[in-house]
Amino acid sequence: MKNLHLFLPKKEIQNAAIFISGSGTNAENILNLALKNKITHWKPSVIVTDAPLKSRAKEIAKKYKIPLIEHDIKQFYKNNGETRVSILTEKGREIRKTWTDKLRFMLSPYNIDFGILAGFIPLCNIMSDFPCLNVHPGDLTVTKNNQRLLVGLHTLPIETAILNSLTSLRTSVIVAQPYIGKGGNMDSGHILGISGEIKINLNNITLDELKTVASKRPSKRPIGGYRDLLEKIAKINLEILKENGDWVVFPKVIDDFAKNKFAYDNEEKLYFDHKNELFCINTIIYEKKSFKCDCN
Repeated sequence: MKNLHLFLPKKEIQNAAIFISGSGTNAENILNLALKNKITHWKPSVIVTDAPLKSRAKEIAKKYKIPLIEHDIKQFYKNNGETRVSILTEKGREIRKTWTDKLRFMLSPYNIDFGILAGFIPLCNIMSDFPCLNVHPGDLTVTKNNQRLLVGLHTLPIETAILNSLTSLRTSVIVAQPYIGKGGNMDSGHILGISGEIKINLNNITLDELKTVASKRPSKRPIGGYRDLLEKIAKINLEILKENGDWVVFPKVIDDFAKNKFAYDNEEKLYFDHKNELFCINTIIYEKKSFKCDCN
């Protein structure tokens, strides 16, 4: 057997930090299932938000009696002379580094073993300190020219799936990578799990119509989005995918991850422990009542 490395320390209970920027529906789903199933191998030690005025982090922390860290990234940038929260400039990246360093200090009392990015928007390199699981609205096992096809932020993965004539979607859960430069590598980590297939709903709009919409877009995405028909259709599918994809696969991956069922070798190949037998895998397909290995 090759020399394998666990993502987490060998402990009975792993300490998790849950990161939230918005509504926190993924976080609530994870916490509700953990309580319902009486999960004891990991615990939510703290909730973190970068958007204390807009997110529901405070409400969720109070509801589940979890400590809260509020670290406002917009205000931090403003205090450092920038009106836009961005890493596109050298100054923006330096501010992000300083913001992250302060977050590290705020997290230090909680002895975190892993993070759960439950709708957390800012790129930051806290995942250099401990592994962070991120939920992604696209099947990252789909490739084109040996590159992951359905990458990117917002509705982009779903729009790409539609424009490439795919008929179904999946949610992926990955080990988030520390960002480099402008963050183009953000979706490159190990794919721990994907959901079952969810059929794409074009809402009686033809693919040719949507391709025409895409062809008329400006080269740079406007602040707030394109606000066109393609984005509207993608948002409809995003909500469907969240309920039938995110809410199925994310809690199950977290449970298996906290149980140290995942490992990797020196060549970065992924392994999964099923019934005390290790399999080299591409990923695990988690459905509502079953799972299966996508093995190498």
